[in-house]
Amino acid sequence: MKRRVDKVACGGCVLSAAGATAAPLLWLSMPRTWRHLGGGFENEGMDYTVLLTELPFVVLGGAFLPLLALTVLMRLRDRRRL
Repeated sequence: MKRRVDKVACGGCVLSAAGATAAPLLWLSMPRTWRHLGGGFENEGMDYTVLLTELPFVVLGGAFLPLLALTVLMRLRDRRRL
């Protein structure tokens, strides 16, 4: 039983790291983000406060969403075994 728990914990850490890396990359590829970071016409709409307001939530969401999905799937799987 302990090995299964260790594998699930390790998988959760890997998913969290992947999500925390992929979410900001996806966020940076959005047109809205580029507009705020100076991609507008003649630097129109530059707003660097998005780095302080949105980016932390993007990283946290990217880290916790995969963990939430893994937790729900593991609970459903354990419930079906009973």
